[in-house]
Order: sequence, then structure tokens, then C-alpha cells
Amino acid sequence: MPAEIFFYHLQMQPLEATLPVLLEKCLEKGWHAFVQTGSEERAQALDTHLWTWREDSFLAHGLEGSAHAEKQPILIASKGIAAGNDAQVRFFVDGARPEENLALLDGLERVILMFDGSNGEALQAARASWKRLKEAGHPVTYWQQTSRGGWEKKA
Repeated sequence: MPAEIFFYHLQMQPLEATLPVLLEKCLEKGWHAFVQTGSEERAQALDTHLWTWREDSFLAHGLEGSAHAEKQPILIASKGIAAGNDAQVRFFVDGARPEENLALLDGLERVILMFDGSNGEALQAARASWKRLKEAGHPVTYWQQTSRGGWEKKA
């Protein structure tokens, strides 16, 4: 069965505020996560951010290709490669697109594409991804960020 794709429309908080919360939820479920970014610079920035995002939280993670990457509960990479940590959830952020390599979605519990609703280019790209993934047979759902930072299913 094709993986369900969740489209998360960021409106109230930026990726840096929402991604760590979603990663924590993955870890609470015992899932490993893989975060694919649109560029190496963003992968590096998210790596740094996850170490310092909140004083009372620790998100163990690493960059794909680093020492002991296979043991990390969260891996970050800028390339569309197989997750070296046997992730159950794959995030696509900052321009990374799941339809670019559908084989990477096989066997996942969840696929989450996060996009900035205030960026017209990101919004158009998300719409194109929705169409392509739906045509490929993946169930897709759309989640909109609420004023309190939570998520509400819209489609």
C-alpha cells in the first residue's frame, strides 16, 4: 500500500518552531525520522538548530554520512537517498519533494511535506506535488496550522 502523504501548510510558525515538535512526536511513538532538505546549507542549519532549539529538550540526531548515522533516531540530509537509520517517517522541507524519487516512500509509516504558506513559490510547488502524488496513487491529506500552532485536517 502506498504511503500516506501529509501536507503541512505552515502559516503561524516557521519550520524551525514546528519541525522539532513533530520530530519529538515521532520519537515518542518509537519511530526514527529522516529529514530531507532542499539544500546542504539548510541541512547544516537544521542540524545546528536542533541542538539548541529549546533548553529543556534534547533531540538526538545527526547528518547522513556522519559517524554512527545508522544509530541516530533522526537523520538530516539534502539528498534524496535511502534513510540510513531505517526511518519510519520522512520529512520533506525547504523545497525537497517526495515525487522526485517515489521508491524512497516505500515502507514508511508517514511522509510529511512541510511548506511555507506565505511563499508563493513553495505554495505552487506543494500544489504540483499534491497532484503528482495523488496521480501516483498515494493517499494525500492537507493539514493547516492553527493560531495556537497545532494542526487541523482540511482535506
